[in-house]
Amino acid sequence: MAMTQTGSATTSGSGDSGGVQRNLKARHVSMIALGGCIGTGLFMTSGSTISKAGPGGGLVAYAAMGIMVYFLMTSLGELATHMPVSGSFATYNAKYVDPALGFAMGWNYWFNWAITVAVDISTAALLIQYWLPDSPGWVWSLLVMVVIFLINALTVSTFGETEFWLSLIKVLTVIVFLLIGFAMIFGIMFQPAVGLKNFTYKGGPFVGGFPAILSVFLIAGFSFQGTELVGVTAGESDNPSKAVPKAINEVFWRILLFYILSIFVIAALIPYTSPNLLSAADGDIAVSPFTLVFKRAGLASAASVMNAIVLTSVLSAANSGSYASTRMLYALAKDHYAPQIFARTTKHGIPMASLIATTVVALATFASSIFGQQVYMWLVAASGLTGFIAWIGIALSHYRFRRAFVLQGHDLSELKYHAKLFPLGPILALILCLVVIGGQNIEAFIQWNWQEIGVTYMSVPLVLILFFGYKIKHHTHLIPLKDIDVSAADDTR
Repeated sequence: MAMTQTGSATTSGSGDSGGVQRNLKARHVSMIALGGCIGTGLFMTSGSTISKAGPGGGLVAYAAMGIMVYFLMTSLGELATHMPVSGSFATYNAKYVDPALGFAMGWNYWFNWAITVAVDISTAALLIQYWLPDSPGWVWSLLVMVVIFLINALTVSTFGETEFWLSLIKVLTVIVFLLIGFAMIFGIMFQPAVGLKNFTYKGGPFVGGFPAILSVFLIAGFSFQGTELVGVTAGESDNPSKAVPKAINEVFWRILLFYILSIFVIAALIPYTSPNLLSAADGDIAVSPFTLVFKRAGLASAASVMNAIVLTSVLSAANSGSYASTRMLYALAKDHYAPQIFARTTKHGIPMASLIATTVVALATFASSIFGQQVYMWLVAASGLTGFIAWIGIALSHYRFRRAFVLQGHDLSELKYHAKLFPLGPILALILCLVVIGGQNIEAFIQWNWQEIGVTYMSVPLVLILFFGYKIKHHTHLIPLKDIDVSAADDTR
């Protein structure tokens, strides 16, 4: 079907199959990238990293993971500006590595986010019950699911605007936390000054050596899951060649300011031996490091305020998850990896069939949490490592794209955005992702606990089954570098 460019949105003459529309503004893309970095991982589980590895170990782990994510995002930025599509890394895997890899990565990512939406709506209900403990949780979960569906069913700009304001709440919270925290540390507003004595308290700043840092490294990795969403938004950005690099370049500074400084403040104000740091990781909002600092600053209702902020984080995660999975299923259909009904869009550019399918899977997963807890736990486990697997796909795609680009006689000046320190970036990201995946549950291998191994690593065999299943059926192969199509494409997806 012939496509026509109208304004900033790519549309078609047909109302139901014209493709998605480029209506996400630069501020939407930037804030979505930021929202992917800040979530419950920072507000709730960041303290556990200090508890396990000490103040220094926590900082080292987050700094190392932050650097890796920065390189990974610059790789994605180079790919997304060269070929901005909703299929993101799944499309790049198929185009620059092997069609079977694109098929496996796409379906795995869709499945992961659909399940994650179910987890998020369940979490949202628990947070609401903090204020209304006698109300039925399933009612709140369904209400949240309806709201998320409506936001994603209207227009992509509605989604972008919602994410902008939800992310802004998180950003302002972290900024206030840092201001109050440093005021306490240095005695600017509060006396006496706390100082940095907790960094050397009881054998600090490093506790447990390298094994402890490695275990914290895994927690830090999960905290950064979702940053790759900026690649998916490229398919609907009104100006991806400018919006995506801007968002990518800011990732490093966001990680530095929001994660490293937050960990620093928590480590300075709360001794690593405090049991509160581990209790917060279990979901106790009353002992979240943020809650404790705000209480110390005199905010009597700190727990209630933080509960509301964490609720906005969970709603943002559910909203982003619904968007990401919907667009991935849409892209799979466009690439003929899924039934074509999922490639059809409304007149507003919404892949409605894909959205409905995603919502149905999320609701089915949620129902399993009510009627069969064991099934639910296995489903959640199946999605556990998907983010890291997706990151491996990004690193592989970028490494092969750049090598093919140069091999075929192209000049790097033709690229709209250049990833930093190639080939170090993708190689480092690939190695660290493999380390994180392999180190998820070393104890289970030591004890040879098959059930624990299965629960922890279920994502890996699922991807392999999808990969080899497609490969055997369609006889695909690794695309030679000289045959890779590296032409630029401003795709309507």
